[in-house]
Amino acid sequence: MEPSIFTPNNQPLKESPVEKGKTLRNYYGETEWHRNWKEAFPQAFREVSFSDLTLGELHRADVHTPCGTTLEFQNSPICLEELKSREAFYPKLIWILNGKKFKGFRVLKNLPDVDDPRIADYDFCNTDNLSMIRKTDFLQGRPRVLSFRHPELNKLPLTSYYYSFCWKHPHKVWYQAKNPIVVDLGGHFVYQLKQRKQLSEDYPYLHIMTRKSFIEQYVR
Repeated sequence: MEPSIFTPNNQPLKESPVEKGKTLRNYYGETEWHRNWKEAFPQAFREVSFSDLTLGELHRADVHTPCGTTLEFQNSPICLEELKSREAFYPKLIWILNGKKFKGFRVLKNLPDVDDPRIADYDFCNTDNLSMIRKTDFLQGRPRVLSFRHPELNKLPLTSYYYSFCWKHPHKVWYQAKNPIVVDLGGHFVYQLKQRKQLSEDYPYLHIMTRKSFIEQYVR
C-alpha cells in the first residue's frame, strides 16, 4: 500500500494575535511561488501567528491547518540554525521546497518497495544506476555491486510511487531535517524526500504523489 506523509502526534500550538513589541521571525518577501501555494488553502489557514513566550518572538506560519500541521514554503536556502529553530517551535511541521531552483536535481528510476522483506539483507547503492549490495559482503569488506538484472533481484516488482534521484549540488542542510520534506518541481506532482536507514550508508529516495492529493489531506 502506498504510504502517506508522516507527521508526529505532538501537542498543538496556540494561535496568537499580533502583539506590539514582539519580534516577527521567518517572514520574508513573498514570491509568486509562495502565493500560488498559499492560495491552494482556505484564507483562515494562511499567515497564522504564534507567540514564543520564552524568547518574546512572534512566529508566522505560512499555512497552519486545523489538524495542527504547519506548512512552511521555502523558496531559498536555509541555515542549519534556522532549520532547527523552526522544527523546535512547530511540533508538526512539513517543509515544501521550491525544487525548480535546485541545481542538478533529477528524478531517475522507479524503485521497489524499500521496506520489502525480500531486500532486508541488501543496501541500495548511492549511484545513478539502480543497484544493491549484500550486507554480509559489506561486513566482510568486499561489497559486490548487484544490478537489478541479477537473479537475486530481477523478480522484485517496482512501485509506481518510489523513485531514485540524483542531486549533484545538494543543499545538505535538508538532509539534517527531522520533519517531512516535500519538493515541488512544478507540474501536477510533488516528491517527499525520504531516507532508508542502511548499514553501509543511508539511501535518500523520493515518494511521488499528486499535488492535489497532498493538499487535500489538509483541506478536507
